[in-house]
Amino acid sequence: MGIGKESATLEDFLEKAGGCAVLDGGFATQLERHGATINDPLWSALCLIKDPHLIQKVHQEYLEAGADILVTSSYQATIPGFLSRGLSIEEAETLLTRSVKLAVEARDKFWDAIKTNPYQNRTKALVAASIGSYGAYLADGSEYSGNYGPDVNLDKLKDFHRRRLQVLVEAGADLLAFETIPNKLEAQACAELLEEENVQIPSWICFSSVDGKNAPSGESFNECLDVLNKINKVTAVGINCAPPHFVLALIQKFKELTGKAIVVYPNSGEIWDGVAKRWLPSKCFDDEKFELFATRWRDAGAKLIGGCCRTTPDTVRAISKALKERF
Repeated sequence: MGIGKESATLEDFLEKAGGCAVLDGGFATQLERHGATINDPLWSALCLIKDPHLIQKVHQEYLEAGADILVTSSYQATIPGFLSRGLSIEEAETLLTRSVKLAVEARDKFWDAIKTNPYQNRTKALVAASIGSYGAYLADGSEYSGNYGPDVNLDKLKDFHRRRLQVLVEAGADLLAFETIPNKLEAQACAELLEEENVQIPSWICFSSVDGKNAPSGESFNECLDVLNKINKVTAVGINCAPPHFVLALIQKFKELTGKAIVVYPNSGEIWDGVAKRWLPSKCFDDEKFELFATRWRDAGAKLIGGCCRTTPDTVRAISKALKERF
């Protein structure tokens, strides 16, 4: 018996979306714009406790900007992380469930408002439950190095992710989104976990990259994708939270290495210092450039395109305009 509702394939959804789906953009960035304080090891997941109304507001803004897929606020929401704040296991699981419910409610409300409008040319959005890497939980920058130390093995990573995955699927997510995976070991753990739990909904696994050529651990994407290609429950693979100028070459590389759908959602081009917990100045890519890049990424073979840290609804609107001729 598998977990998760039987769902249409990602391929079916992409066909309805015109062949290429638009993801949402930076979540913490937008929460901060609305006054949320998230300088905390829980990061944006802190709003699940303090400001759930802001989470729903951000989801609504991304839908209005043209997002076909909402990614939940659970990236840094982990059971160990919540336990460290004095919450019970039951409370932690309730917050994980809330992350999905908030996105689903925002999606359904938006769809009810526009589905009778013949000018919208929209597909009902999907909700992708975010599962951040082990390094994101550590909050020490290791999601950008893959250096988890000698005590972290395959079984430990599976145990870390297992219950969170179960709760997010049971909460009604349409997809699972494993994000900023930094090494082959964690990619393998996530992929094997999908099989062990017999997850019935589509899933993607996205790596970050700090050099534009390899995973943060230094392992080649050839090695990393070889592991994922063997597991059918991994529906799509790709890159998130890497600079935009890395993306085109990485799409081309991934096209050579896999037959799975490719998903990309880079950051703004600024550089995150995971130790100092701040963004370092860099040449940022404005929304007009994202509009141009999005068409290049689509033409190179990406099927799901959006933004990550420091991108905004304006970024997503530009991507949607380029890919769907909207707005």
